[in-house]
Amino acid sequence: MRVLALWIMISCLCRIESLAQEQLLLENENIKIKWEKSSEGYKIQTLSFKKRNRWVEVSHPSGEYTYIMASEKPAEKAEERILTIHHDPFPGEEYKYLLATWDKRTTHVALNTAGEEYRYFPAEARRLNEQKILFEEENAFCIVKTTWELDSIYLQDIIITQTIDIKQDAYYSFASPTLLVVPEAELAWATVPGYFHGNHFGEDFSTAYAYGNGIPQRPVVFSETTASTLSPMVASTQGFTAAAIPDPSLARDPWRSDENTHDRWQLGLSHMRRDGQLSPTLYYPVLGETLSAIKKGDQLSFSVRFSLQDKDWFSMLNHVIYDIYEFDHSVKLRQNKQSLSKRIEIMHGYLTEPTTSLWRVEEFQGKQIGAQAYLGGVVGADKDAMKNADYGAMWMLAYATGDPQLNNDILPYALNFKLAQQQVEEGFFKGAAIGQYYLSKSKKFVEEWGDMVEPIALTYYIMLDMGNILLFEKENAELRERLRLGAELLLRWQNKDGSWSVAFNRKGEVLFPELKDFRATFYGLLVAYRILEDEKYLQAAIKGADWYLENGVEKGCFLGVCGDVRYVPDFATAQTAQAYLDLYDITQENKYKQAAIQAASIYTTHIYTHPVANQSPKTVNGKQLEDWEISQAGLSFEHGGTIGSANSHGPILLASHAGMFIRMYALTGNKLFADMARSAAIGRHAFVNQKTGVASYYWRAMDAGSGPFPHHAWWQIGWITDYIMAEVELRSKGKISFPRGFVTPKVGPHQSYGFEPGSIFGKKANLKIFPEGVKLNNPAIEYMVAQAVEDSTLSIVLLNQHKDPQESMVSVDVSKVLKNKLPKAVKVLRPDGTVEKTFSSEGNWRVSVPAYGLAVIELHVDQ
Repeated sequence: MRVLALWIMISCLCRIESLAQEQLLLENENIKIKWEKSSEGYKIQTLSFKKRNRWVEVSHPSGEYTYIMASEKPAEKAEERILTIHHDPFPGEEYKYLLATWDKRTTHVALNTAGEEYRYFPAEARRLNEQKILFEEENAFCIVKTTWELDSIYLQDIIITQTIDIKQDAYYSFASPTLLVVPEAELAWATVPGYFHGNHFGEDFSTAYAYGNGIPQRPVVFSETTASTLSPMVASTQGFTAAAIPDPSLARDPWRSDENTHDRWQLGLSHMRRDGQLSPTLYYPVLGETLSAIKKGDQLSFSVRFSLQDKDWFSMLNHVIYDIYEFDHSVKLRQNKQSLSKRIEIMHGYLTEPTTSLWRVEEFQGKQIGAQAYLGGVVGADKDAMKNADYGAMWMLAYATGDPQLNNDILPYALNFKLAQQQVEEGFFKGAAIGQYYLSKSKKFVEEWGDMVEPIALTYYIMLDMGNILLFEKENAELRERLRLGAELLLRWQNKDGSWSVAFNRKGEVLFPELKDFRATFYGLLVAYRILEDEKYLQAAIKGADWYLENGVEKGCFLGVCGDVRYVPDFATAQTAQAYLDLYDITQENKYKQAAIQAASIYTTHIYTHPVANQSPKTVNGKQLEDWEISQAGLSFEHGGTIGSANSHGPILLASHAGMFIRMYALTGNKLFADMARSAAIGRHAFVNQKTGVASYYWRAMDAGSGPFPHHAWWQIGWITDYIMAEVELRSKGKISFPRGFVTPKVGPHQSYGFEPGSIFGKKANLKIFPEGVKLNNPAIEYMVAQAVEDSTLSIVLLNQHKDPQESMVSVDVSKVLKNKLPKAVKVLRPDGTVEKTFSSEGNWRVSVPAYGLAVIELHVDQ
């Protein structure tokens, strides 16, 4: 009996020891991972995360590895033809700007059908230390050693490093190991930032892949070229979000040394494994692309991390952006060499010079209409297209400067252009905008791309533009009637469910049936309500907003407004956020505030957060610059995704969202909004033409100026003013504020000012701009000027745009600003309105402003 008992005890001990060898555990206070060896290799048996002080076990852990191999380089041409849900070829031959990009994004590599897939669970494993385990696998093609380690700083993160020794020449791509799988039934949200975001799968692969309207149902491999933040994420109804995060060194540098390397493809991102299961996945290198041709005897080593948190996708996004990609460091590097305030003054000179601004006056149906030449692509144009961009900025600048040239030689003809742009004849299109552009040779208005009429164009070019003018010209009876004409057409075109069609042909038939109008078209009726005060317009706006909220915003579905790229999502998403904020201001309905926050949060995925900016030297067109000066981090794209302009041009310098993001920061307290606004606005001098003050539109153009888009200067004046005014209100905690008008058409949510007095520490004051009247010797400090209504007190509001306190000499040209009168008293006020110090009346004062702070110089002058 003793012998038998001893044998049983020894057998049990051996079994326990064997079991211990076959089970491995990594754990800390946030994460537990337990592997067990099966006949296939080491699998993750249990995966748990901490949620509100209790452990939650993930339902579908994995631990599987995948790599792809091809003996020959995969084809660079697309072979699969993608059709819409209505069986039409996508995108259509008429969209010539998109065809090459779509071809590149539908190759076998992009669609994840190239090469041969090899999947395995590692055969060997051993513990290296308490928080680190090494797994090994060898086959005929490679030896793979993978370490899993729990991060000692970010306790919810797992760092995975793979070292691969290649045994055969071939093209290789290695996927990040699969931590877990989320079944479709448990999907809460998924995103590859810059491409799509949503809580449901798209029925139409073409619109899911190209527009992000629904999650693509195929395991496509997305490029870092238009991935705004390098981290696919999947959130589960189990209460967690999982993200795969590449080491920042893996992706391409868009300007490696002295040339544009933006479109290189080194890193692939996907929301799925190759077999179609939902799981955030990275591919490095990308099959057939840079670094993927690997020789026998070569070694490849790289790191990725998985983060598993009991938070939503937006919290995870903040973690990736700040903790891994050091976005706050990118922001702190930024410093102005020219202030935005100074740029407004320079652009004022540019826009009042007909030669540089390409201002033209043409005759149309007996009226003189004025606009700027547009030299970009417009269907039917023969270098004769004309366009006005930002009517709110035009009227604001004219009123704030009092410039007779603007008031007499530009505004009347721009107004005639606007009146001519609206159809007044009876019929289906009565009240509509008949086209964004005027072609002077053929004497007709046309849309950007195709012979069509769009409800969103009615909101933009009739309701918004006329509404902004009416804020300044409140008694313009003709314009009020035209606004009513547009509002009545929006009512007639509104569908029973509250939505609108995307576009009509000239026969009134619906175009683009595969698309839904996921844009703030309802905002035009909000304008009508504010100006005309008719309750039916507000109710119709609410109906439209409710449809969009339920069908678009809550599901992550949006649509853009650029016809030449087939309306892929763009700045209209940011406009959506401001539209809901404005609707919330009127109705005080909390759901509209939440809709605004949701849309703004999603718009942060339109902002590049990589690569990490630094001070390394770069050569740009013969100029020596530092990396941060040309960094993409902090810039938005015009449209990203699969076929957007950012694929070839990179992001844009037009930051219409900046003011809205500052307002969103004030509303939510999330500093990502403020940091993104400031990163777009501060220190972007490398893209500004020094003679004109106009920034290039696309990143790739660097400092080439307006190029074929001279009217963009108006948009730049508009967004800069909105941003500065938003910062002033934020930093004064609302003690300095000015009424906001309506958003501008097309490029985003920036709003007009100067049509009514604002308030500076309780006193009414009018916005003023005095070109060359106020001078500062420190470009880190912005300024805005206002003059009191009741007396002649002049307030110069100073904003420090630097991470450190700054000083500046401030001088005033009394001949331009104070009608040759010296101030009788000069005070410097703190953000709360209390006096910090007083000066003598001489016209030069040295003022200190705290880091990202505010100060006000108050000049008191006798009447």
